[in-house]
Amino acid sequence: VQLQASGGGLVQPGGSLKLSCAASGRIFSIARMAWYRPAAGKQRELVAAITSGGSVDYADSVKGRFTISRGDAENTVYLQMNSLKPEDADIYYCNVRDVNWGVSWGQGTLVTVSS
Repeated sequence: VQLQASGGGLVQPGGSLKLSCAASGRIFSIARMAWYRPAAGKQRELVAAITSGGSVDYADSVKGRFTISRGDAENTVYLQMNSLKPEDADIYYCNVRDVNWGVSWGQGTLVTVSS
């Protein structure tokens, strides 16, 4: 499974960005799509995830500000980020779990939050 992430950029504190990730290639059935970001001293932390059944999960730090959704094309996932804070600045990685092919990672898209 290949993942193409986009939508990162520079935004002022309090601003918004929308990240997109499209999966392509050898896809059997996508069970879950998610966004991660590196965390200092830790492995990548989960930002938001959505399952094929529509269940969502968010990091406590982004609840109420970020919204994850699937596109009309089922192999696309979005992350709407509102009220961005400087601490949200990071590289955001798209992650997909396919029922047959396992986990795949995208190349990352950079989000910069600065005035």
